[in-house]
Amino acid sequence: MGYEWPFQDATLSGTVVSMTLSPTTRSTPRRLRERARHDRGELYALLDSVLVCHLGLLLDNFPVVLPTGFGRDGDTLYLHGSSGAASLLAASRQAAICVTVTRLDAVVYARSAFHHSMNYASAVIHGTARAVTDTEEMRHGLQTLVEHLAPGSWEHSRTPTRKELAVTTVLALSLAEASVKVRTGPPADDTADVTAAQAWAGVLPLSTHWGTPVPCPQLPPNTPVPPHIAHRPPSGFPSSERAMTSARTAVAQVHPSQ
Repeated sequence: MGYEWPFQDATLSGTVVSMTLSPTTRSTPRRLRERARHDRGELYALLDSVLVCHLGLLLDNFPVVLPTGFGRDGDTLYLHGSSGAASLLAASRQAAICVTVTRLDAVVYARSAFHHSMNYASAVIHGTARAVTDTEEMRHGLQTLVEHLAPGSWEHSRTPTRKELAVTTVLALSLAEASVKVRTGPPADDTADVTAAQAWAGVLPLSTHWGTPVPCPQLPPNTPVPPHIAHRPPSGFPSSERAMTSARTAVAQVHPSQ
């Protein structure tokens, strides 16, 4: 019912994917613990299915939460921005930051106002950000970001110049400490409300799709839309095949012993 999370009962060549998220005091869900997921592959699949994260930090002793783009390579999350951005400078100097992502899958309509809800997948990542100073890793981090936002664009477009790299900050954050929560299914109505049958109840799925590409007015006339844009698959709601590919890569490269 509704969107089925692709890592439910997922297997690789007959072997259950085993990359357990290591709970810590900060990353252990305290409420609705039954929604917690413990497979690291589910964290990877969620991150790969959304484009925006929220960076939480202290800026001038005040809490700030900022939306930003990101990219994932194995167990590392890359963030970037202007070298003059106070938020990134503060993040690179703080002992701890927090990054969150959320994907909304459906609105859950209940028979009572109290039990209305959402089907979603969310992750909270804790850690210490590392400022990337090595030029090659900076390029790799930026390629990871670009390919996450706009797959195929790193090779299609001009790569960053030294001047552009000089005014860019790239942060790396380990995914070692993270938690994932997922809600699926119908409303959890009280028995009395179900019996009364006074209101419709169910799930209204939410899907995301790309529109028709709109060319820049400065493009030469009749410039064709490249295939990586014209045939880009829907954002969010990763297919089981894509999710399993992500898991295979994670198992082989990040946790080769599992």
